Amino acid sequence: MSNQSMSFQGIRLLVVDNDFDTRTLLTYLFELGEAEIITAASAEEAIEIMSFFKPDILISDIYLPDEDGYSLLLKARNLEAKRGREIPAIALTASADEEDRNLALSLGYDIYLCKPIDLDELAFVVASLVGIDNRLEILGCNKAEASKQESFN
Repeated sequence: MSNQSMSFQGIRLLVVDNDFDTRTLLTYLFELGEAEIITAASAEEAIEIMSFFKPDILISDIYLPDEDGYSLLLKARNLEAKRGREIPAIALTASADEEDRNLALSLGYDIYLCKPIDLDELAFVVASLVGIDNRLEILGCNKAEASKQESFN
């Protein structure tokens, strides 16, 4: 991750991936930014978690052991719609296949990212989807410098 820390304080994430190392890495990344994060190893576990946890964003692998990430997304979105909420979702997968990407985006994922994970990119995408403007911290400039830069653009 970049040398500038990003704040995810108050953001709730649900990460669904059958790979233990991926879940551990993402937990570490977002806990550094003070996010509240819960992980699940399967779609079934994720839906169970969502009965008591209201995530601000879903990050899910497409290929899960019990059912695919597409059906998980449909269930998660239906559950959140009943709560009067929308939940942005990121597909995080090992498949770099263009057809998989197009399918994921057409079925409702907001972003499709391939593994191996670029942690800076993932953090920036999450911040963008949940409406946090961490751009200044990523660029490593203070607000006065950023104002000067924006006035030239």
